[in-house]
This record gives sequence, structure tokens and C-alpha cells, in this order.
Amino acid sequence: MPKIYQDIFKNNELWVAQKLREDPEYFQKLSKGQTPPILWIGCSDSRVPANEITGTQPGEIFVHRNIANMVVHTDMSMLSVLDYAVNVLGVSHVIVCGHYGCGGVHAALENKQVGIIDNWLRHIKDVYRLHKDEIDALPTLREKQRKMVELNVQEQVYDLSKTSIIQRAWEQGKFLQVHGLVYDLENGILKDQNVTIGDNSQMDNVYKFNFDSIA
Repeated sequence: MPKIYQDIFKNNELWVAQKLREDPEYFQKLSKGQTPPILWIGCSDSRVPANEITGTQPGEIFVHRNIANMVVHTDMSMLSVLDYAVNVLGVSHVIVCGHYGCGGVHAALENKQVGIIDNWLRHIKDVYRLHKDEIDALPTLREKQRKMVELNVQEQVYDLSKTSIIQRAWEQGKFLQVHGLVYDLENGILKDQNVTIGDNSQMDNVYKFNFDSIA
């Protein structure tokens, strides 16, 4: 059996022992359920673990991850997680977190044919199309890539607010905010993108749902 696979179990045993030393009832408490206040939609990148970079414990953040932290309205996995988090767990904050150095964002700025992921990257290319002039005006590739990461996060926050799941929560009077963050791999710092949405008052009317019209 490969050592890297065996190490998973050894490390797990050490982690369990440490947790039990700190609190003998740790796992009993954890097994009774979860009431996380936050849903985290992040990138699948192995260098961006939600709990570790936020200093939170198991049970405090509900997590969904995909390539380049995308909110795609036909992605049933993401929508199922969102629906469960909002309507069952009752989260009050949804965070979209991107990161500088994101391979998906970098690939979306290129013309290389990669494989099936090309279909996913097309959604990121749409972010470039929306902000083409701003991105093209930047002098270096690094600056373009970093700006694309930021703009991609902002667009995903807007896309979350357009979902019927989020809008119905607002319609029902629930406190629910959607935020955008970017994580910097070079220094470990989370950067607020200053895009927080808590209702649909600033949304174009075409995106607003009229729930009264639904039988």
C-alpha cells in the first residue's frame, strides 16, 4: 500500500488523539448535528482550505468547492448545497472566496484547449467579456490575472443574488448576506472585495422574482 495513502490514517489517528486530549467529548458533541452560520463557496485548489485559512472549527462553515469558485445556474451540485445551507441549515452568510494564482482563471485568459474543463472555463471567459476594457488596460499579465480573480468573485456574488433560493429567503424576511473575498497565497491574507448584498433592492428588475405569481 502506498505510503502517502497509509499516512492519511496515521495522521488521522494523531488528530483524533489530539482532539480527545483537548476535549474528551469532542466527537460526541460534533456528531449531534451542525448549525454553521456560513456557507463557503470556494475553489477546489488544495492550497485554500476554508477552515484553516479562516481559523474556524469543524461545524462552523458549510463548504462547497469547484474549479474557480463558480456559481453556475445549471450546476445542480452547487444549487443543492445552496438550498440545503439556506433552507435547512439556516446560514446567515454566504461567502464566495477566490484566490490569486487560480489556475482556472489563468486558463480562462488563454486560448489553449485543455479538455472537458473548457466548458467550465467558458463561464469565466464571460467575466472577461463583461470587463474586457478594464482588464485589457492593465500593463502586465500578472495584473490582468489578479484583476480577473477579483472580478470573477464579484460576478459570482451577483450571480448568487440572482438565484431563486437567495431571493426567496429575502422575500421571507430572512437575514442573509452574500459576500466576496479573495485569498492571497503569497501572504495568507483574506481580502474583502467590498461587495456585500443583503437584498435585491439594487438589482435590475429583470432578475427579480415575483413569488406572488407562483401558484
